[in-house]
Amino acid sequence: MNAFAAAMDRIFGNTTMAVDAYWISTASTEEHAIRVIRRAPDEISSFGSARILSETTTVDVRVSELANPRPDDLILFGTESFVIQGEPVRDRERLVWTLDLRPA
Repeated sequence: MNAFAAAMDRIFGNTTMAVDAYWISTASTEEHAIRVIRRAPDEISSFGSARILSETTTVDVRVSELANPRPDDLILFGTESFVIQGEPVRDRERLVWTLDLRPA
């Protein structure tokens, strides 16, 4: 294990930074518990001369916990459920997926 992987393990193990979630595949009946870092940044998009503010939800999840997330898979946090939209993106070190979510 390299230093980056060890750092990611510590960050995702921290209860103030990461939360428990469940991943459910829509392609199969596979599901399992994962740890994610949840973010909800606002994004400003342009449409003609208008600027639109929209709420977004993204999560980071370790590749070691979720090898192959796909669009339309579900991520559950307690009673909230989200759908992965768009293609998942991995970081430079190939340790963490960033998933763009929308409410299910």
